[in-house]
Amino acid sequence: MIAGKVKWLGDEKFEASVEEGGKIIFGEKGISPMRTLLLAVAGCTAIDVVMILQKMREPIEGLEVEISGERREEHPRIYKKVHIHYKIYGNVRPEKAKRAIELSQNKYCSASAHLKLSGTEVTYTFEVINE
Repeated sequence: MIAGKVKWLGDEKFEASVEEGGKIIFGEKGISPMRTLLLAVAGCTAIDVVMILQKMREPIEGLEVEISGERREEHPRIYKKVHIHYKIYGNVRPEKAKRAIELSQNKYCSASAHLKLSGTEVTYTFEVINE
């Protein structure tokens, strides 16, 4: 079981925390819950891609995942489209990068799967940057 809590701090500020000690501030001067959902997807797939490329013994030196989403106008204002762009740093073979992303998106990333199950169109692009 996974557990956490959200505590109202006054005005429009809320603190979300988990038993392990991690915290997020929602609302005023924090991140909205819906933006946090996008960041959760980016974090989930980032972890997958790094681990998969490492298992493939690809020389990954860094990774940035940019994510954007378009929400419905009507309530509930769920995401209807999400785009993920991966910037993979190192001498990683593009076909291996593509395979790692496909595995994440089609098999391992639970956060992405949640969006897809709600009908969200999830697309992605990537680039390998060898500096």
